[in-house]
Amino acid sequence: MKELSVYPIVHRQTIAWGDMDAFGHVNNVQYYRYIESARIAYLMALNIFDQDIVTVVASSQCKYLKPVFYPDVLHIGARIEELRNSAFRMHYSLWSETQNQIVATGEAVMVCVDKLTSNKLAIPELIKQNIIAIEQSVGNNLALK
Repeated sequence: MKELSVYPIVHRQTIAWGDMDAFGHVNNVQYYRYIESARIAYLMALNIFDQDIVTVVASSQCKYLKPVFYPDVLHIGARIEELRNSAFRMHYSLWSETQNQIVATGEAVMVCVDKLTSNKLAIPELIKQNIIAIEQSVGNNLALK
Protein backbone atom coordinates (compact mmCIF):
# COMPACT_ATOMS: atom_id res chain seq x y z
CA MET A 1 0.00 0.00 0.00
CA LYS A 2 3.07 2.22 -0.28
CA GLU A 3 1.47 3.66 -3.44
CA LEU A 4 -0.82 5.66 -1.16
CA SER A 5 2.00 7.23 0.87
CA VAL A 6 1.76 10.43 -1.22
CA TYR A 7 -1.92 10.88 -0.34
CA PRO A 8 -2.59 12.90 2.83
CA ILE A 9 -6.09 11.44 3.18
CA VAL A 10 -6.75 7.71 2.83
CA HIS A 11 -10.37 6.61 3.21
CA ARG A 12 -11.14 2.95 4.02
CA GLN A 13 -14.12 1.58 2.07
CA THR A 14 -15.59 -1.86 2.72
CA ILE A 15 -17.23 -3.35 -0.38
CA ALA A 16 -20.85 -4.33 0.20
CA TRP A 17 -22.57 -7.24 -1.53
CA GLY A 18 -25.05 -4.77 -3.04
CA ASP A 19 -22.22 -2.81 -4.69
CA MET A 20 -21.90 -5.52 -7.34
CA ASP A 21 -23.85 -5.63 -10.58
CA ALA A 22 -25.29 -8.48 -12.66
CA PHE A 23 -21.79 -9.27 -13.98
CA GLY A 24 -20.57 -10.09 -10.47
CA HIS A 25 -18.14 -7.18 -10.00
CA VAL A 26 -18.47 -3.75 -8.40
CA ASN A 27 -20.62 -1.52 -10.59
CA ASN A 28 -18.85 1.45 -12.17
CA VAL A 29 -21.18 3.95 -10.46
CA GLN A 30 -20.00 2.76 -7.04
CA TYR A 31 -16.46 3.97 -7.74
CA TYR A 32 -17.77 7.55 -7.91
CA ARG A 33 -19.46 7.05 -4.54
CA TYR A 34 -16.24 5.70 -3.04
CA ILE A 35 -14.31 8.66 -4.47
CA GLU A 36 -16.94 11.02 -3.07
CA SER A 37 -16.42 9.57 0.41
CA ALA A 38 -12.66 10.16 0.15
CA ARG A 39 -13.28 13.70 -1.13
CA ILE A 40 -15.61 14.46 1.79
CA ALA A 41 -12.96 13.17 4.24
CA TYR A 42 -10.45 15.57 2.64
CA LEU A 43 -12.88 18.51 2.74
CA MET A 44 -13.66 17.76 6.40
CA ALA A 45 -9.93 17.87 7.16
CA LEU A 46 -9.93 21.37 5.65
CA ASN A 47 -12.90 22.46 7.81
CA ILE A 48 -14.41 23.73 4.58
CA PHE A 49 -17.95 23.00 5.76
CA ASP A 50 -17.55 25.76 8.37
CA GLN A 51 -17.01 28.38 5.62
CA ASP A 52 -19.52 30.44 3.64
CA ILE A 53 -18.69 28.48 0.50
CA VAL A 54 -19.64 25.20 -1.04
CA THR A 55 -17.70 23.15 -3.53
CA VAL A 56 -19.24 21.73 -6.66
CA VAL A 57 -17.86 19.12 -9.00
CA ALA A 58 -17.09 20.78 -12.35
CA SER A 59 -15.74 17.60 -13.93
CA SER A 60 -14.84 14.09 -12.89
CA GLN A 61 -13.46 10.92 -14.40
CA CYS A 62 -12.48 7.43 -13.33
CA LYS A 63 -10.16 4.92 -14.95
CA TYR A 64 -11.02 1.32 -14.14
CA LEU A 65 -7.84 -0.73 -14.09
CA LYS A 66 -9.01 -4.03 -12.53
CA PRO A 67 -12.46 -5.32 -11.58
CA VAL A 68 -13.27 -5.41 -7.86
CA PHE A 69 -15.33 -8.16 -6.21
CA TYR A 70 -17.05 -8.75 -2.89
CA PRO A 71 -15.61 -9.20 -0.31
CA ASP A 72 -12.86 -6.61 -0.43
CA VAL A 73 -11.72 -3.42 1.23
CA LEU A 74 -10.50 -0.46 -0.77
CA HIS A 75 -8.18 2.23 0.51
CA ILE A 76 -8.83 5.43 -1.40
CA GLY A 77 -6.10 8.04 -1.43
CA ALA A 78 -7.16 11.64 -2.01
CA ARG A 79 -4.89 14.57 -2.75
CA ILE A 80 -5.03 17.96 -4.38
CA GLU A 81 -2.65 18.23 -7.30
CA GLU A 82 -3.46 21.72 -8.54
CA LEU A 83 -4.67 24.92 -6.89
CA ARG A 84 -6.31 27.56 -9.03
CA ASN A 85 -7.94 30.86 -8.10
CA SER A 86 -11.43 29.46 -7.51
CA ALA A 87 -10.92 25.74 -8.14
CA PHE A 88 -8.70 22.81 -7.30
CA ARG A 89 -8.00 19.51 -9.03
CA MET A 90 -8.13 16.38 -6.91
CA HIS A 91 -6.61 13.00 -7.72
CA TYR A 92 -7.66 9.64 -6.28
CA SER A 93 -6.17 6.15 -6.22
CA LEU A 94 -8.20 3.12 -5.17
CA TRP A 95 -6.09 0.31 -3.73
CA SER A 96 -7.56 -3.18 -3.16
CA GLU A 97 -6.59 -5.25 -0.10
CA THR A 98 -7.52 -8.48 -1.91
CA GLN A 99 -5.53 -7.70 -5.05
CA ASN A 100 -2.76 -5.77 -3.27
CA GLN A 101 -2.68 -3.15 -6.05
CA ILE A 102 -4.28 -0.01 -7.44
CA VAL A 103 -7.54 -0.99 -9.15
CA ALA A 104 -8.76 2.45 -10.27
CA THR A 105 -7.74 6.10 -10.41
CA GLY A 106 -9.82 9.22 -10.69
CA GLU A 107 -9.77 12.99 -10.89
CA ALA A 108 -12.21 15.77 -10.17
CA VAL A 109 -12.13 19.54 -10.53
CA MET A 110 -13.88 21.24 -7.64
CA VAL A 111 -15.07 24.85 -7.91
CA CYS A 112 -15.80 27.08 -4.92
CA VAL A 113 -19.10 28.94 -5.00
CA ASP A 114 -20.91 31.28 -2.63
CA LYS A 115 -23.52 29.48 -0.50
CA LEU A 116 -26.15 32.15 -1.08
CA THR A 117 -25.62 33.34 -4.66
CA SER A 118 -24.05 30.22 -6.21
CA ASN A 119 -21.52 32.53 -7.89
CA LYS A 120 -17.98 31.27 -8.36
CA LEU A 121 -15.56 32.77 -5.88
CA ALA A 122 -11.91 32.60 -4.94
CA ILE A 123 -10.77 29.86 -2.59
CA PRO A 124 -10.56 31.50 0.85
CA GLU A 125 -6.98 32.14 1.96
CA LEU A 126 -7.41 29.99 5.09
CA ILE A 127 -8.56 27.03 2.96
CA LYS A 128 -5.63 27.51 0.55
CA GLN A 129 -3.19 27.52 3.45
CA ASN A 130 -4.84 24.38 4.92
CA ILE A 131 -4.57 22.62 1.55
CA ILE A 132 -0.90 23.55 1.22
CA ALA A 133 -0.17 22.33 4.78
CA ILE A 134 -2.05 19.04 4.33
CA GLU A 135 -0.26 18.35 1.05
CA GLN A 136 3.14 19.29 2.51
CA SER A 137 2.60 16.64 5.22
CA VAL A 138 3.25 14.00 2.54
CA GLY A 139 5.82 15.95 0.54
CA ASN A 140 3.51 17.47 -2.09
CA ASN A 141 4.41 21.10 -2.74
CA LEU A 142 1.61 23.05 -4.36
CA ALA A 143 1.79 26.42 -6.03
CA LEU A 144 -1.20 28.51 -7.01
CA LYS A 145 -1.70 28.45 -10.79
